[in-house]
Amino acid sequence: MRDLEKPLQQRNQDGLYRQRKVQQGMQGTEVVLDGKSCLTFCSNDYLGLSHHPDVIKAMHDGLDEYGAGSGAAHLINGHSYAHHALEEELAAFVNRPRALLFSTGYMANLGVIQALLQRGDRVFEDRLNHASLIDAGLLSGARFIRYAHADSKDLEQKFDPAFAGDSLVATDGVFSMDGDVAPLPELARVCKDKDAWLMVDDAHGLGVLGKQGGGSLEHYGMAQSDVPVLMGTLGKAFGTFGAFVAGSEALIEILINQARSYIYTTASPPAVAAATRVSLKLVQQENWRREKLTSLIAQFRAGAESLGLDLLPSPTPIQAVMMGDSQRALDCSEALYREGIYIPAIRPPTVAAGTARLRVSFSADHEPSQVVRLLNALEAVLCKK
Repeated sequence: MRDLEKPLQQRNQDGLYRQRKVQQGMQGTEVVLDGKSCLTFCSNDYLGLSHHPDVIKAMHDGLDEYGAGSGAAHLINGHSYAHHALEEELAAFVNRPRALLFSTGYMANLGVIQALLQRGDRVFEDRLNHASLIDAGLLSGARFIRYAHADSKDLEQKFDPAFAGDSLVATDGVFSMDGDVAPLPELARVCKDKDAWLMVDDAHGLGVLGKQGGGSLEHYGMAQSDVPVLMGTLGKAFGTFGAFVAGSEALIEILINQARSYIYTTASPPAVAAATRVSLKLVQQENWRREKLTSLIAQFRAGAESLGLDLLPSPTPIQAVMMGDSQRALDCSEALYREGIYIPAIRPPTVAAGTARLRVSFSADHEPSQVVRLLNALEAVLCKK
C-alpha cells in the first residue's frame, strides 16, 4: 500500500501544499477567515448577488414552499416547478430554445461531452481549459487533442481531413486563471468549416460580459448557429449554485436521455432554483453592477501597471498578478494575509509550472477605496523587497 505521507511532504517542500481557511458568515468583500478580519479579492461572486436581500428572501420562500431538498433525480420526481421555470427563463436569457439544469458545472461538462462523443470521435480543447472540460474530454473515450491557447490557426491545423467521426471543440469563454476571453468568432469559423460542434463553457463570462450580462457570446454578438452548445454556471455571477446547458431542442433531449451526470444524480434543492430566478432578473436589470466592475478593473490595472506589476492582459474581473515561482506566490499571499488582505496563491497543477500567480478577482461590492488599499499592500509586499 502506498505511503501517503511522502507525497504530502514533497508537496509542502515544493510550495504546493494546499490548506483551507474557514470563513465565518456570508460572502462579501470583508469577511472573517480563520478568525482574522480580511478584505478579500478572491471570490467569483462577481456581481455581489450571493447576499442580495431579494435573492435570500426568494430562497427562504422556496424552502417554505418546497422544503430543503428535491428528494430524487430529475427523471424520477425531483424536477420541480421552480427547476422547470428557471430552465425556461435561462433559455430565454441566452436566446436558445431549451436549457437544462445540472447540479454543478463539472457535472454539466462531463455530461455533455460523454453524451455527444464516443470512441472513434475527436474532442479538441484549448490547453488552458478548466479541469472539468479536460476531464470530460479524457473520460469521453474520444481521441483527445489539445491546441495552443486561444490559437484558432493551431486548432485548424490539427484537423485530419480524412477523419470520418464526429468532432467537438470545447473552450472556456473566459479563462478562469488568466481572465482573457476566447477568440470565439475565429473558433466558430473553424468549426463550421470542419463540420464540428463548438462548445463554450462560459462560467466566468455569463453575468459579467455583455450589456445584459449575456456573457462571451453577447460580447461577440454570436448566436446558437455559431456556438451550438453553451454551458453556464450559477454559482459565480448569479450568486447561487448549479449550472445549465443551453442549445437546441434535440441537444437537450439527448442530454436528458444520455448524460449520465444528469440522469444519475439527485436534483438540486428547488429553493436554490427559486433564488436563481430572482438573481437572473437582477443580472439583466442592474447594469450598474457591470459598469462598476469595469471601472474597478480599469482602476486596478492602471495602478498595477504604474507599480510595474506583471499583469496578464484581461478585460474581466479576473486579474492575474504573475509570480512565476510557487513558493514566491505562497509567500506573497501569506504576507498579504498578515496585512488583512486575502488573495490565495494559484500554483500548479491549477496553472502550468513556472506560472504561479496571485489571482485577483473583483466584485461589484468592492469600492474604489478598497482597490487603493489593495494596490498599497501589493506595493509593500512586491515592490519593496
